Amino acid sequence: MSSTPPPDTEFNALLDTKVRIVNSQLTLLLSEQQGIQEDLRAALAYTLSAPGKRIRAALVLWSCEAVAEQNTHEARIAAAAIEMVHTYSLVHDDLPAMDDDDLRRGWPTCHKAFGEATAILTGDALLTLAFEVLASRIRDPWLAMRLTRQLAEAAGGSGMIAGQMADLKAERTAGSVEVLEYIHTNKTAKMFRCAAVMGGMCGQAEIAQPDGAPGRLKGGAGQLDALAQYGLKIGLGFQIADDILDVSASSEQLGKTAGKDIKANKCTYPAVIGIEKSRELEQTLAREAVEAIEPLGPAANPLRQLAQALLAREK
Repeated sequence: MSSTPPPDTEFNALLDTKVRIVNSQLTLLLSEQQGIQEDLRAALAYTLSAPGKRIRAALVLWSCEAVAEQNTHEARIAAAAIEMVHTYSLVHDDLPAMDDDDLRRGWPTCHKAFGEATAILTGDALLTLAFEVLASRIRDPWLAMRLTRQLAEAAGGSGMIAGQMADLKAERTAGSVEVLEYIHTNKTAKMFRCAAVMGGMCGQAEIAQPDGAPGRLKGGAGQLDALAQYGLKIGLGFQIADDILDVSASSEQLGKTAGKDIKANKCTYPAVIGIEKSRELEQTLAREAVEAIEPLGPAANPLRQLAQALLAREK
């Protein structure tokens, strides 16, 4: 008689399925691009094929399924687009002028494998390709515009880039909880919120409506609002887990150089509030994330499992 697999095994199987979908979509989209110079194509293929967790991309697919009970063509394109933007940010983060790292996703960083100039151009190409595929592969022009705006706002100068800039300025300072929240809300959490909202949009999620109108959920939120709150909470929790792992895990576990935050005197949660309070905050955020999507019902179970899985991260 077969036994029920433990929750972490079940979740890992769910995530592996989504990773395969995203990887196939990325490979297909890159193969269809015409006119890319050979060396640049090799660098693009190298960075996109590195064994990443694909959490943001999977979040797009699961959020779509939470409202539409299936992942759609549009959701798969959106998942690939957000993965391209995330990968571009890693390529540029690893450059000598930024975090100056030699290892990413267990492989030599792009600038170590191909040189700094090619790495810069690889990041540029990934960023622009993300918006090209949204514009050209999303069949509904209105949806394409909404997805493009959502991603641009989350990744741009008032989102991820703002967080990166604040992160640089906070190096070698005492830091504060307010500074930390600003950095990580912008640098990480807004991209998670973006992923959840993009998935909801692809599944034709309802927005908040007046009382009694279609799309109204418990507590007055629409489906997109619920997903947005969920994404923001797990995004902050994910970054806290990242900060904790930097001081508690090995480079082999992480797939990147451990201890970089301490060496660079980064403003991190463990540095400002300590490990134990960081873990408590991480658990609180996971609980609040699950509460945010309670009205979405059983279809959102993978999202609930994701929130819990992030608490047990080892890489």
